[in-house]
Amino acid sequence: MGVFNTGSTAADEGEEAAAPQQQKDLDAGALFVLKSKGSWVHCGYHLTTSIVAPPLLSLPYAFTFLGWAAGILCLVVGALVTFYSYNLISLVLEHNANMGRRHLRFRDMAHDILGPRWGQYYVGPIQFLVCYGAVVASTLLGGQCLKTIYLLSHPDGSMKLFEFVIIFGGLMLILAQLPSFHSLRHINMVSLVLCLAYSACATGGSIYIGNSSKGPKKDYSVNGDAEDRLFGVFNAIAIIATTFGNGIIPEIQATLAPPVKGKMFKGLCICYTVVTVTFFSVAISGYWAFGNQSDSLILSNFLDNGKALVPKWFILMSNMFTIIQLSAVGVVYLQPTNEVLEKTFGDPTSGEFSARNVIPRVIARSLSVVSATTIAAMLPFFGDINSVIGAFGFMPLDFVLPVVFFNLTFKPSKRSLLFWVNVTIAVVFSALGVIAAVAAVRQISLDAKNYRLFANL
Repeated sequence: MGVFNTGSTAADEGEEAAAPQQQKDLDAGALFVLKSKGSWVHCGYHLTTSIVAPPLLSLPYAFTFLGWAAGILCLVVGALVTFYSYNLISLVLEHNANMGRRHLRFRDMAHDILGPRWGQYYVGPIQFLVCYGAVVASTLLGGQCLKTIYLLSHPDGSMKLFEFVIIFGGLMLILAQLPSFHSLRHINMVSLVLCLAYSACATGGSIYIGNSSKGPKKDYSVNGDAEDRLFGVFNAIAIIATTFGNGIIPEIQATLAPPVKGKMFKGLCICYTVVTVTFFSVAISGYWAFGNQSDSLILSNFLDNGKALVPKWFILMSNMFTIIQLSAVGVVYLQPTNEVLEKTFGDPTSGEFSARNVIPRVIARSLSVVSATTIAAMLPFFGDINSVIGAFGFMPLDFVLPVVFFNLTFKPSKRSLLFWVNVTIAVVFSALGVIAAVAAVRQISLDAKNYRLFANL
């Protein structure tokens, strides 16, 4: 268990001394996007923005498939396992850095620990799918929130959802030009405050409606036949996995200035304090107020057939907080894509702000955001996207691979509790990931008859 020691060591000093030489050997993506300048507080901001995001507003909806006991149990298990897994992956990163193999990207870890094919053909593509999918989902949800605000003042307005998605994409287009992950630290500090704000709004609004006669009759029964209930459980698990998902722990740790010993743990403590406050308050209050009528976005329950169940200014404020934080979330999840683009088109021997690097950076990032905005406008099915991303991406990246990496790196005794806890987590969540993927695909096939490109949902 000595691997959990957080004291300063000679290896830390060696890591700090070696940093200038390592910087010289970096490609343009790592050199410009993943700058190692941040503190543990900045790390906490990045972690909070990447985990405590508006998909948490889907938690009451997940409870409609699970009920009270299973819903709360899944939340607790998700929080404990991800906090544990993220700490394990941080320890593996620290260990390899001390051994002279500093990994700045998830695919680099997989390449070194599992082999080159795993990094190139599995972890790399899965991470790209997760992160770019999160950008698409954030853009779509931002457009939905803008549309809600519009309909409050223009109930009979003629603007369509895809138009609001394009407007939100314009905001993303501007923010995407921020050069590095580290340059997002102040935006992510504001993001932390905003996620607390809209979570408080969601909780307060739910309690207000639940205590009034305006809300629906409280019914906590799980609807559907046995088959629908079974697949609904795994669909809910995928939603919760997505909500706790991160997928960019190595990239976030790469932004820390050396030595990194113990900094990631402090950042995770900041993040999971916010996670505990927001996730549980929104999930419990939303499900209590609306029961099995909870929508895939709990803020949608504040409107009943266009009639506001809380003051309009309250809905406006809640959606504004959500929109602004969504822009930060989207930009954070653009970073792995930005890093790949910078590595491909950038020149590490030229200055970061030289014309040689700025022009391709602006063009590539702009095309990336335009593509994500186009996909979001064409496929406005946030709930289904959320489930698929959770099943195919976040489950292996955040629940399975960290414990596998730890066991392969530190090789704990097969007689130790630590080894078997990690094996159990890997096996259980691998099985859940496969079943949840089947459930997510099944849900898409059931909803396919309602799908229409550029639908005005």
